[in-house]
Amino acid sequence: MTDIQAQLSIIKRGIAELISEEELLEKLQKSTSTGKPLRIKAGFDPTAPDLHLGHTVLIQKLKQFQDLGHELFFLIGDFTGMIGDPTGRSEARKPLTREEALKNAETYKQQIFKILNPEKTQIVFNSEWLSSMSVIDVVRLGSMQTVARMLEREDFKKRFNNHQDITILEFYYPLFQAYDSVYLKADVELGGTDQLFNLLMGRTLQKKMGQEPQVVITMPLLEGTDGVQKMSKSLGNYIGITEPSGEIFGKMMSISDELMIRYYELLSSLSNAELEELRNGLKNGTVHPKEAKTNLAKEIVARFHGGDAAIKAASEFDKVFKSKGIPENIEEKTLMIHTKDIGVVDLLKNTSLTPSTSEARRLISQGGVSIDGEKVSDINYKLSANRNYLLQVGKRKFARVSIKNSGL
Repeated sequence: MTDIQAQLSIIKRGIAELISEEELLEKLQKSTSTGKPLRIKAGFDPTAPDLHLGHTVLIQKLKQFQDLGHELFFLIGDFTGMIGDPTGRSEARKPLTREEALKNAETYKQQIFKILNPEKTQIVFNSEWLSSMSVIDVVRLGSMQTVARMLEREDFKKRFNNHQDITILEFYYPLFQAYDSVYLKADVELGGTDQLFNLLMGRTLQKKMGQEPQVVITMPLLEGTDGVQKMSKSLGNYIGITEPSGEIFGKMMSISDELMIRYYELLSSLSNAELEELRNGLKNGTVHPKEAKTNLAKEIVARFHGGDAAIKAASEFDKVFKSKGIPENIEEKTLMIHTKDIGVVDLLKNTSLTPSTSEARRLISQGGVSIDGEKVSDINYKLSANRNYLLQVGKRKFARVSIKNSGL
């Protein structure tokens, strides 16, 4: 039981909910006595081509299972992605085309092996079994759940009460996801807290189809750099795993001291004992929060860019923020214009230094934009063509921009 309890302690770290602990203990006992690893499943719809740290919370938990010797199934929902997950939606979601799903899935495959061992990870696509289902198979699948049960789901209930459309296809999404668990004979399925309905549907379907029901583990949704909203590209509070090492490091250093421990718990490879030692060190003052944050930032950068990049990013960060210096390697951009000058807002947007004109205006009004070392507070400020400028956007982003007139 010592070994089983040790596994359970690792598995329970940072989780939101476990259904149920008794069933998981039974499965772990059986796995230990037979030497047969548990079959662990997590599904990802390829709705976007790039992952951010919020997505990697589940992948980090998968790694813990992998390190414990269990069998991983990283399921890419290329078939269900073409339906569109209705979770949290106030209206029907626009489905992906097959080409979009496969393109995004390929990017996922490249990114997850920054964390998981590729030799011990089975990547599966649910189109392998779902696309070959006959009409009769689909009808039988639909007969295994009632409309009343589906309407217990919060987002469906709201739309129904508001007289908004709910397509029959959307009802099939949780059924298809549940059938994935049946097909893979999953012992454990992981998902975000927003996926609980779908995960429990897997248990229901497995029981009805004569299988032992899977254990369900939900992971919390990681807050973004603002410390409030869940990490999201649309909210601009994300840390993308394909971003430059300096950008990742800087964003990690911007998180609050309170949020840092949560990031450690959900993202770090520190053991439980090491994490507890860190907590105690922060509490009694033997570990400074900045030191802890720097170590975490290095760990995350090293995971996706390598150890040398992590050391360099830390050095560049210290140079900029301690010495108020300028990074050694600054991105160079060239912008062609047809006029004699360009407004600073348009410049920031057209060079992708900000994602939108509204974000550019916000940063300027808050004093977050400097040109050649001088802060710019006027959103109507103009920059002349045929000149080079050093721009600083926010605390971490620098670029040398060459503005050229096309002569037209």
